[in-house]
Amino acid sequence: MKHKDKVIFVTGAGQGMGLAMVKLFAEQGAKVAAIDINEAAAKKVAEQQSAESGTEVIGIGCDISQSSSVRDAITEVVQRLGSIDVVINNAGIGSIDSFIDTPDENWHKVINVNLTGTFYCCREAARVMKEQGSGCIINISSTAVMSGDGPSHYCASKAGVIGLTRSIAKELAASGIRVNTIVPGPTNTPMMADIPEEWTQQMIDAIPLGRMGEPADIAKLASFIASDDASFITGQNLAVNGGMAFL
Repeated sequence: MKHKDKVIFVTGAGQGMGLAMVKLFAEQGAKVAAIDINEAAAKKVAEQQSAESGTEVIGIGCDISQSSSVRDAITEVVQRLGSIDVVINNAGIGSIDSFIDTPDENWHKVINVNLTGTFYCCREAARVMKEQGSGCIINISSTAVMSGDGPSHYCASKAGVIGLTRSIAKELAASGIRVNTIVPGPTNTPMMADIPEEWTQQMIDAIPLGRMGEPADIAKLASFIASDDASFITGQNLAVNGGMAFL
């Protein structure tokens, strides 16, 4: 199996792309920690995927916008599964706000989850991986960074993720840790359900391949990046957007 006995830490695992990643990695033989702010959802995913795959999948509640919560989750995974080989920072939120009318609260909430939360997870995971002498971190950004098609807080947070990835990829390379960013285009996830239908159709019309991405499309790229086949890839942005934008 492609990822047999590797330990994979996936945030935002309760639905959408995170759920697809948990499912695929478990099918490929990995031990998976399904992390979500909704602890009940994380445990449900873990129970279902463990039963389906026959591998060990655990569910942990974690608010990634709180450094202590991230630290506790990382510690629990190491204690229960023995190590952390791959971290996928998939958890993210959005809010439909025009720039001028964006409340301070919404700005801080989106930045704290999408960017600061990714920073916390990267930092805590890197401390473990440095001790191990190896590891792989995969951060999730968005094609909205290039197109500007999204609320200001969301675009800013996802642009920050790309900058964070490039910086820590250089710093952590000497410790055997690879860091890359997946940059999805519009993807058929629960978050998209909050977007007005006319906006959704405009997005599809702008995609040369004529459809939205599916969570499995993103999961398959994550599996490749996490594999030994990608051992010489670090500090890169890898787009999955049907030709909508070019990095």
